[in-house]
Amino acid sequence: MKTYEMTIAGVKRALPICPVNENLSIGAFVIFGDPELTTAAADALLARAPAYDYIITAEAKGIPLAHEMARLAGNQKYFIARKKPKLYMTSVFEVTVNSITTKGEQKLYLDGADAELMKGKRILIVDDVISTGESLAALEKLVLAAEGVIVGKMAILAEGDAQSREDLIYLNPLPLFHPDGTVMEG
Repeated sequence: MKTYEMTIAGVKRALPICPVNENLSIGAFVIFGDPELTTAAADALLARAPAYDYIITAEAKGIPLAHEMARLAGNQKYFIARKKPKLYMTSVFEVTVNSITTKGEQKLYLDGADAELMKGKRILIVDDVISTGESLAALEKLVLAAEGVIVGKMAILAEGDAQSREDLIYLNPLPLFHPDGTVMEG
């Protein structure tokens, strides 16, 4: 399997290049099970983060990042937009999302109790990788529905068109790849 070598927050990693379709491959970036990279990235993002009250991320790949950022910032509470509503959730908020790494349409859900805590508060949206921006847009909709104030959007990596977003703070660009594993230009 071909890989793409990169250094993220001082940590070197080789990302496997995985096909999305017959014309596109992506560098698979997974922080699950990688506490060294997660802590380094969380620390680097916090150094660039605007002032905020709470962090929110989408289930599932952003959870380790949000957790570590909250821990490093003094064990602050953070929120997770879930892929399915849970029994303990009340007055659930719901939005639809289409992600490049998840086939088909999916939904994100926010507990009404979490939404109540967000009301009028400064919310920082974080994720591991921003690519198409669909997950990010869904999180924005949830925060706005909860009447939270979005103060920043952050990711470890920005992939493809996300690299040119002026509203996104990220640590590294991640190129898209041709099916043969070569980097797509521009």
